[in-house]
Amino acid sequence: MRTLPSTILVVGGGITGSTMAVLLRRVGLDVELAEAAPDWNTGAGSGITLHGNALRVLREAGVWDEVRMAGHGFGTIGLTAVDGSLLHEERSLPAGGDDLPATFGIERPRLQSILAAAVRASGVRVRLGVRAQVTAQYGNSVEVAYNDSESRRYALVIAADGLHSTLRAAVGITDTPKATGMAAWRAIVPRPPGLDRTNLTYGAPVHIAGYCPTGPDTIYAYLVESTKPRSELPPPASHAAHMRALAAPYGGHWPAIRAHLTDSSQVNYSRFSQLLVRNAWHRGRVVLAGDAAHSCPPTLAQGAAMGLEDAWVLSGLLADEPPAAWDDALLTRYHDRRSRRAATVVEASVRIGQWLLDSSPHADIPNLMNRTMTMLRQMP
Repeated sequence: MRTLPSTILVVGGGITGSTMAVLLRRVGLDVELAEAAPDWNTGAGSGITLHGNALRVLREAGVWDEVRMAGHGFGTIGLTAVDGSLLHEERSLPAGGDDLPATFGIERPRLQSILAAAVRASGVRVRLGVRAQVTAQYGNSVEVAYNDSESRRYALVIAADGLHSTLRAAVGITDTPKATGMAAWRAIVPRPPGLDRTNLTYGAPVHIAGYCPTGPDTIYAYLVESTKPRSELPPPASHAAHMRALAAPYGGHWPAIRAHLTDSSQVNYSRFSQLLVRNAWHRGRVVLAGDAAHSCPPTLAQGAAMGLEDAWVLSGLLADEPPAAWDDALLTRYHDRRSRRAATVVEASVRIGQWLLDSSPHADIPNLMNRTMTMLRQMP
């Protein structure tokens, strides 16, 4: 009798996929990870804001101590006028519990490097620079073909391959991302003296002007504007100048930030999208996680956190059952535990973005943030 495979394949080595792989190994499961980027994307991106519910999962994955040393945590957020004067100080609710920072900033490449090292140290077999595609399912196994002509069978395939997931489409889940009408300019710059938390300015001349400390010496700054046609975007060599021009009206710490916006190669531009797969997140033994299942604009800074929570929940469910029981019922339980929570976050994030696009009153934004964070204090 042919022995059934017991290895789990995680496709995608971003924050969700890497953390998923580590958590699966920590509960004793056999794991492979396939990532298309040869450098594991350890140099990509600028900064990221994480709330306590994300930090809670990173602690479960055993990387919190290293992450904590590399970033910066804080407990309040300021709302400021265009001139930099403080309008309101909001205490951030600690969604991960009182023993973790409510809000935390870190450079995204640094976080990715920490997670990549943890994956290696855990004993996960890693394949970089390869693309995986599901070619067949056989009840208790999934056949995967790689672009290097190799094929393998796995007990389960976790599609953590992002917003534009090829596996999602390959298994017949037809949901696709939608544009939100907003885009952000982001850059890592030196941290001005006295900047120790996020301050946000809502409204003209851009929708959101904000920054987040990412460590003792750095912050990432971001400016959110309405999406422009690609033909109207400045050339890449002018990205720093464009970001400086957008930031020019803002006071407070912004003059110091603007002075360091000089290197266009360090400025990142990205359009905001939304995605919510409302029906089942799996087909057979291929299951979605992270941005492949749900993605939201970063107006609540919960995109990565939702993927991390997926990793926590799914790894726990798989650990409690033998591979023969990784079936439709188990994967439906995963969906049922995660889908309503993810939907709440996606819908709230999109609503905030729409208020900003419509130039509606913003008094409800802190209230909606707090209601959502209160919900997130509960275990997923």
